[in-house]
Amino acid sequence: MKKLTNKAVGTLKAHDVSISLLKANDMVAELIRDQMKNKNILLLNLVSSPGSGKTCLLEETIKRLRDKVKIAVLEGDLETERDADRIRRHGTKALQIVTGGTCHLEAQMIAQALPSLGLDDVEILFIENVGNLVCPASYDLGEDIRVTLVSCTEGDDKPKKYPSMFLTTDIMLVTKSDLLPYVPFSVDAAIQDAHEVNADIQTFLLSALKGDGMDQWCEWLMEKFHEKKESKLVLLEELNL
Repeated sequence: MKKLTNKAVGTLKAHDVSISLLKANDMVAELIRDQMKNKNILLLNLVSSPGSGKTCLLEETIKRLRDKVKIAVLEGDLETERDADRIRRHGTKALQIVTGGTCHLEAQMIAQALPSLGLDDVEILFIENVGNLVCPASYDLGEDIRVTLVSCTEGDDKPKKYPSMFLTTDIMLVTKSDLLPYVPFSVDAAIQDAHEVNADIQTFLLSALKGDGMDQWCEWLMEKFHEKKESKLVLLEELNL
């Protein structure tokens, strides 16, 4: 009798190709970065655990800045278009990337989505990544700035538990600060751990729901936007010399 097996015919052991895949991702990310530079668009990649408040933060940011700067959003989720729908309600252009089970966005996904989104009328582009503090850390999306949200409801130990994410983060936002009186969360401990992982990380404490800290966040964001515009002008002046 023929021996039964659960292996497919021709099964062989594959070599680890993760490094090559990441190199390919980085090549596409650099192309995106060059495209954003040429179009003078500030690109931010928002990452966090599920439910930390990324979409709420974007909604409140759009309300405050939509008359000052042209914003667009790429939304990443395993399923549904709910987050993109929330953004569109504020009159802001948004496109949903449905990963169908993939736990992170990759540069190739962004490159494929950009033509459909359209960039001619965009000055700040947000990417809301899939809720996950593990996999997105390894994937450069061509962003200028990586923003990691840590909610007061999820514990203050995240920077040390997920160091790869915070090592690659430019700014950490401690969100849902209105809940601090009701949860055992130490802002000082979270910030200290984040600085021990990444000495250059910047931090903000805010509540998108109540508005606390939102003005400071938006001011910082506009500063970064103007810095990028000025750097492009300086480059053009140097090329004309």
